[in-house]
Amino acid sequence: MTNEIATRDDQTVATQQTNTLPAPAPTEGANALMAWAQEADLAYQMAQKLAATSFVPATLRGKPGDIAAAILAGSELGLKPMATLKSIDVIQGTPALRAHAMRAVVQKQGHEIELVESTPERCVMRGRRKGSDSWQTVEWTTARANQLGLLNKPEWKKQPQNMLVARATGELSRLIASDALHGMAYVAEELGGIAHAEVAPAKAPLSVAALTVPTPPDAPAAASEYAVTRDDQTTDGEWDTDAAEGSTDWPATTLTGGAVA
Repeated sequence: MTNEIATRDDQTVATQQTNTLPAPAPTEGANALMAWAQEADLAYQMAQKLAATSFVPATLRGKPGDIAAAILAGSELGLKPMATLKSIDVIQGTPALRAHAMRAVVQKQGHEIELVESTPERCVMRGRRKGSDSWQTVEWTTARANQLGLLNKPEWKKQPQNMLVARATGELSRLIASDALHGMAYVAEELGGIAHAEVAPAKAPLSVAALTVPTPPDAPAAASEYAVTRDDQTTDGEWDTDAAEGSTDWPATTLTGGAVA
């Protein structure tokens, strides 16, 4: 009997010692996940307050979950919350950057984008990675768009010049700076077929300032500029299946004959 009691006492002590071992320290991944969860919670709280305001695009209004997701996605691209809400559209549950916002993200990383030519029939853009000497050029024409069946779409009929710029923006950005886009590889205009307002010189480097300075309402449009009025979507956008098939990344020709960056 004495031996049995002693054995049970030993088992109890061993169990107590096992239960008092210190918990393992959180890994770097766990800490990052907890930080992201806190950020997501704050984003949702913010989204609930913004959901009914006019600062939120029509496609996101009244949808705090989608707004929070857009804010988190924009944060990964270096965009602040209010800038995100004017830069990202959700096309059937898929977030996509507007063309002007994609150029801003790419340029913020130090890459260069220039609009070489812009007409209702043709758009030529060129760009190069930060630190590279080689320029890559992308050309979109109405003939190319017609091959993909795009010219029958409403926005292509109303604003072919801006839709060409949007297509060229997406293709060139994927070509020179896909790592800066964090999974948002297509512009909203490619997926949803909607052209957002832009005003920019036809033959000058594109910049955030050039795209956001409004044209005076009474000033006539200069021949070297293009401009459209903005129509916020009132319903969810539609996925443009031609975007994935029609926008090629490789190969690209170069203006200087250099190698692909």
